[in-house]
Amino acid sequence: MARSAAHDPGRAALVLPFGDPDGADPAGRVSPLALRQTEGLIGSILRLLGLALAVPDHTTLCRRAETLDVPRPRPRREGEAVHLLVDSTGLKLCGAGEWLLEKHGTKMRRSWRKLHIGMDAETGQIVAAALTTNDVGDGSQVGPLLDQVAVSVASFTADRAYDQEGVATTVAERHPEAMFIVPPRSTAVPSEMAESAPTQRDRHLQCIAEHGRAAWQKAFGYTIRARVTACTILPGRTSSGPKRSGVASYATCGLPAVRPD
Repeated sequence: MARSAAHDPGRAALVLPFGDPDGADPAGRVSPLALRQTEGLIGSILRLLGLALAVPDHTTLCRRAETLDVPRPRPRREGEAVHLLVDSTGLKLCGAGEWLLEKHGTKMRRSWRKLHIGMDAETGQIVAAALTTNDVGDGSQVGPLLDQVAVSVASFTADRAYDQEGVATTVAERHPEAMFIVPPRSTAVPSEMAESAPTQRDRHLQCIAEHGRAAWQKAFGYTIRARVTACTILPGRTSSGPKRSGVASYATCGLPAVRPD
């Protein structure tokens, strides 16, 4: 007889890192929940994501917990430099107006805020955050984000929206030794000092010109930026692109980053 999904130890292994059998958190798990609470939490998350998946019951979780070895991120040593990933996402403000819109079809002007995030590339922890109105540029928040990082920054990685002279200057002033890993815009040109004293941006342009953008991304480790992007994107679309909601940005709530298909 086929094993029920609710009693599948394989699925239990995916769920167990959320909960703790004893209701405590001695192993440093993501969320110190008892197993029944864990079962309910995962079920709620799957419903929010619109996924028709069965959740292992608490007895299966209990049996599987005896043999499951949960991998954990390496803790950062004191004073160790951080590789910082930076991105921003739009948050829609929900309130009474949402009920009027759903119940009566009333039109309303939606309000948005922008969340700017700085993530530790190795541990996945959000080490800096700033909430602004939606008309604030991404580059203007680099300084406030860096000011929240208590240790030195080994590298600063972000998308091409941060390809600004002011952003590079802000990073260099606070962390002169940090690598500035931001892809130049397609219209970018080398600086006047590119031949005699090239900047990091000039070196990026040279590498892209000689080897292509894909090779540049691999050489400088730019693809790791997907980790900070993954913690903010949720299903759905608006007229301007992917819809990003503040309701379930799991990484900001202390839960693992989730990026459904």
